[in-house]
Amino acid sequence: MKKYIRLFFITLIKTYQITISPFLGNNCRFNPTCSSYMIEAITKHGTVEGIKLGMKRISKCHPFGNKGFDPVPLSNKEKSK
Repeated sequence: MKKYIRLFFITLIKTYQITISPFLGNNCRFNPTCSSYMIEAITKHGTVEGIKLGMKRISKCHPFGNKGFDPVPLSNKEKSK
């Protein structure tokens, strides 16, 4: 079941990337883009934690916020290797 919920959110984000994002232009302050960041975060950390990380990233996207390279943090599995 968790797999399908994760797939649902990733599909939703990819749909945004294909249908809406091209019309907004390339104005993302971060690399990777927020939508790509959220997909990677969901894949690495699971749906709930990935969405939390993605929303935290989106909240940093304003004129007074940071910009540049901002990778998804390592998951606990990756840290223990």
